[in-house]
Amino acid sequence: MSHSHYQTLISAAQLQQALAAGQPLLLVNTSFDLADPGAGERDHALGHIPGAHYLHLDRDLSAAQTGPDGVFRGRHPLPDRADFAARMAAIGLRPGLQAVVYDGQGGMYAARLWWMLRWIGHAEVAVLDGGHAAWLASGGALSHAPALGQAARPVLQDSQVRSLDAEQLRAELGRVRLIDARAPERFRGEVEPLDAQAGHIPGASNRLFKNNLQEDGRFKSSEQLHREFSALLAPYRPEDVVHQCGSGVTACHNLLAMEHAGLPGSRLYPGSWSEWSSDPSRPVAKG
Repeated sequence: MSHSHYQTLISAAQLQQALAAGQPLLLVNTSFDLADPGAGERDHALGHIPGAHYLHLDRDLSAAQTGPDGVFRGRHPLPDRADFAARMAAIGLRPGLQAVVYDGQGGMYAARLWWMLRWIGHAEVAVLDGGHAAWLASGGALSHAPALGQAARPVLQDSQVRSLDAEQLRAELGRVRLIDARAPERFRGEVEPLDAQAGHIPGASNRLFKNNLQEDGRFKSSEQLHREFSALLAPYRPEDVVHQCGSGVTACHNLLAMEHAGLPGSRLYPGSWSEWSSDPSRPVAKG
């Protein structure tokens, strides 16, 4: 029988149906807490969607903060593409397999994995809309058992997403619509709990990633997201948009929201504010 493929969001009900129908899936929990990096993994051990693997933001979805050249690359730099493809193959990713990723934080970490899977060329990946809470609300069971994966051969395909580095962004400032996913008070430079200096990249617009969600933690409708992002983008096209945040994680949430809204093609600046603000020669704005 043919199975549906999801490429942005999947509802808890759709996930239940796919599992009941025996559709092969790769389930991954990316729950995380920046203030307590072990919390997500501990919570996963206490109960997760049956069959779900756990991937850790720092260990699995990021590389070392300092590159081989000794230069700071931001708090969560992207790992090497081939290394990441091998990490995913080790838990069973293979071409065409539907991946479903989730967390307990409104999708802020799951969206990063969604983007990274597309980055290694895997299109069949969706974020569980509403995450852990939506799964429980739909009557979904939890398991304590470790996931059993059939390791696959690593496959690296053409990237389905676009990104740029700090120097490329600097050269394009003023010609792109830059969207910053951080909290407004951090964007304005009133507080900076994590990075070298406070403020934002000149010319950026602020859209807190949580504005993509409804009260219940699920994403707003694609129509509503389309209206909101179209107003923010004008007069730029989606392809002229660059997303950033503090460290290239929550920016992926805005990218996912735009993709779900039918506004594909924008780019990610993975180093984001953590990298940008670490070099005193780069311009900074406040307010």
